[in-house]
Amino acid sequence: MDNTTCGQSNHESKAEVGHRLVLELRLDSDLFQQYFRLSRELFDELLARVGPSISKLDTRFRRAIGPAQRLAICLRYLATGDSFRTIAFSYRVGHCTVCRVVREVAAAIWQVLVSEFLPAPSREDWLSVAEGFRERWNFPNCVGSIDGKHVIIQAPDNSGSLYFNYKGTYSIILLAVVDSNYLFRVVDAGGYGRTSDGGTLYNSTFGEGLRDGTLDLPEDATIRGAEQRGRMPFVFVGDEAFPLRWNLMRPFPGPYVPGEKRIFNSRLSRARLVVECAFGILSSQWRMYRRVIGASPATAEVCVRATCVLHNYLRVMTLRRKETSPPRGVQDGSKQRHTGGTESESSVCLLLQSRRGCPLAAPAMTSLHNCGTPQTVLLRATHSSFKGKNSSVAQA
Repeated sequence: MDNTTCGQSNHESKAEVGHRLVLELRLDSDLFQQYFRLSRELFDELLARVGPSISKLDTRFRRAIGPAQRLAICLRYLATGDSFRTIAFSYRVGHCTVCRVVREVAAAIWQVLVSEFLPAPSREDWLSVAEGFRERWNFPNCVGSIDGKHVIIQAPDNSGSLYFNYKGTYSIILLAVVDSNYLFRVVDAGGYGRTSDGGTLYNSTFGEGLRDGTLDLPEDATIRGAEQRGRMPFVFVGDEAFPLRWNLMRPFPGPYVPGEKRIFNSRLSRARLVVECAFGILSSQWRMYRRVIGASPATAEVCVRATCVLHNYLRVMTLRRKETSPPRGVQDGSKQRHTGGTESESSVCLLLQSRRGCPLAAPAMTSLHNCGTPQTVLLRATHSSFKGKNSSVAQA
């Protein structure tokens, strides 16, 4: 056997070991979810979307890593933030290969999914977001909650203090606008860590559109219940780090704010916390945010964009699956009609039996099959048991 054949067989064994890891994880859905931070069905659907963009051709010198393994390597890095060497040992590839795969696959994920799951909002989209904030968070004419997040990275070479932030770490800034359902609507990543949130907004494309009025925001509208105040603009809400503008609201300054100003601050803070919750969900789903990213700022920026669009992808696809799947009562309807009761009624029956140590009386068992709610079951069963006890005492 010559050296070329030996090298090819060695590479085939490495690729087989890495792919075997994914195959073994498919046998257990819970372990697959914990390892990749998404289900097997969503993994396969994501692979079908980005697979053509991340596939490589085989050459005479080596066989290319398959798209499934490339996607698995990238998702494992985003889900854990492990070092490239640790992931390289798991998939039997070089750590430089892992770095290149993560960068290329993350860029492909952003390019493929951004048009569907994080598009540029239109005027109708802004109106839908405002309606959601009015219904869920009781803040009218709000088209988004805005805030910045520091993503900690390793100190870049020859960068001086550009990435050094006020927390004493090196970071890039993720500036995001979130709607009422914790979905990212606008994302700007890659700002210098030394820049404040207001400065990052000013330097971003979104901030430029906010100043120029090119965001296609809806026209001013009256607020329900306050028609006497006239037409009010649609605004974004942020904290004290952002400037006060006609389309960007911030709370009243000072620790002691009296009267109506305190109520306004409370309403605004409740609407603004949506973006904080979205950042919490993002960092909990993709654990790379809880570690120091040991990559260049360019690679870290690509990974941040990929996690943001994956965040929207997971939430939207999960919601679609819930809407298309039949309700639980429809699936178990035949069983429920046959037994004449539900799981909640059965649990109440077992609870009463265990507490009294005796079977239920006939009237109570009849009520289990005829009544509608577990509370009615509990009341009727308890009433029948007390009635039996009182009759026995009267006979004695």
